[in-house]
Amino acid sequence: MVSFEMNDRKKIGLGLTGFGFFFTFLGVVFLFDKGLLAMGNILLLSGLALTIGLKSTLQFFIKPQNYKGTIAFGVGFFLVLIGWPIFGMILESYGFLVLFSGFWPTLAVFAQRIPVLGWLFQQPFIRSLIDRYRGKRVPV
Repeated sequence: MVSFEMNDRKKIGLGLTGFGFFFTFLGVVFLFDKGLLAMGNILLLSGLALTIGLKSTLQFFIKPQNYKGTIAFGVGFFLVLIGWPIFGMILESYGFLVLFSGFWPTLAVFAQRIPVLGWLFQQPFIRSLIDRYRGKRVPV
């Protein structure tokens, strides 16, 4: 059964995930610094594993419909680690889009309900884009 309570493990996992995104952003800003990108990737994956659990994380990455995304993300991660950060980030971005394309509609609804920035996502042009891609996976 899935628990929606925020225990300490989930709080630490969300913090690690946030730091992972932050270090990845810094790595891109500092002209694809491979150290920052690698640290961001490691923090992102460990935060995901702590937030939803190791078993759920492995099941998510091993699903047959997620194979292409998992392979692209893994090869991109490896390329960042061996020192080819630009090609690695391109592959990781593709893998990230393929893996998490099912979550975009949920994220769009959440973004529309943010108190300060929600009005931006409720504008007609952006709403039409959101409605067009609701429920669709990224073509592979």
